[in-house]
Amino acid sequence: MKHRLFVAAMLTLPATAFAQNCEMKLGAMGPMSGGAAQWGLAMNSAAELAAAEVNQEGGVKIGGKTCKVVVVPYDSKYTADGAAAGSNALAAQDIHLIIGPVGSPEATGIKPVAARNEQISWNASYAKNALEPKFPLMFHIAPGPSGWADAVIKRAMKEFPMKSVALIAPNDQGGTDIASVDAEAYKANGVTTTEEYYQRGTTNFAPIVTRILAAKPDVVDTASSPPGDAGVIIKQLRLAGFTGAIGRLGGPGTDEIVRVSGGLDVLKNFYWFETVPTGDPKVRAIDDEYKKLLGKDPIGGTAVWADLPAARMTLKAVSIAGTDDAKAVAAALRKMPVDDPNIGKGYWAGKKQFGIAQELQFPFGVGIIKDGKNLGVERQEVKPE
Repeated sequence: MKHRLFVAAMLTLPATAFAQNCEMKLGAMGPMSGGAAQWGLAMNSAAELAAAEVNQEGGVKIGGKTCKVVVVPYDSKYTADGAAAGSNALAAQDIHLIIGPVGSPEATGIKPVAARNEQISWNASYAKNALEPKFPLMFHIAPGPSGWADAVIKRAMKEFPMKSVALIAPNDQGGTDIASVDAEAYKANGVTTTEEYYQRGTTNFAPIVTRILAAKPDVVDTASSPPGDAGVIIKQLRLAGFTGAIGRLGGPGTDEIVRVSGGLDVLKNFYWFETVPTGDPKVRAIDDEYKKLLGKDPIGGTAVWADLPAARMTLKAVSIAGTDDAKAVAAALRKMPVDDPNIGKGYWAGKKQFGIAQELQFPFGVGIIKDGKNLGVERQEVKPE
């Protein structure tokens, strides 16, 4: 009788229960503290959702077993040293697959270490060398500004005519690589540019604000400044009397910028790049799925949606390869179509810029806030290279 009761109880358990005797750890890396924390926490949320989805179906298939996926987060603090240390720390836990890191300094730091540890790493940086053929286990979550800056500027100019722009970014690779490309895109559209750089960790931007006000640009662009920094910059600009439009050609984080700066009335006129078309109901449904499976809201704003396809594809590749060995998973990834149930159809890109086609290219969005009203995010389609 006890045996029959045990069998009956087992049959009523959810699929995830059958994976408990086999476990695969998935790394999630990025800055999870400081001004860029939203981006790192988004990486973790994306990894958590992808893991919850496959666990609901039983897990990933490894060596004839179906294994539960467990996410292990690591705060790489937006530094090269932090990402390198993270690679080693995750390797020590036998973790071969990492969703992250985020920024250019982190991507620079992790590439040689992850290669030595034989780990796949998905960076989201806009570094000019985000991918390199000599690091074939590195993948890229989305294109940098060379792929979308022109489209965002052209759309912004319809709402906010401009002849000059001042760009603000951190004075490291995470800032200079992006701001310099943004500047070229503005110049190509007939806009005069100046660039201002600050030490990462700065909280008082008064000297930069003073120089910007003296130069009298039509627009200020916060480029790749972390969302927390951008919010402070904008708040200080407005308090100092700047009334022009403010742009952001450096990545997601608008919700956090609105919060830190003081609200839509403070932002007033604002345009930005979104890595996915956030106005699409299918994209927004990702948050509902997260709450359904994990019982809480995701942390990281719209960046979660952009990071999710990489995590989903990685776990699918594990089951295709039948192993979490990085080289085998990478080989499976390269053969997979780029198609996400929420984001839509995309393409493998990167060959033209990096010499290796390991970059996900999905439709993106351009957001506009005008006169304190959020006009939403417009979908921008992409074409294969």
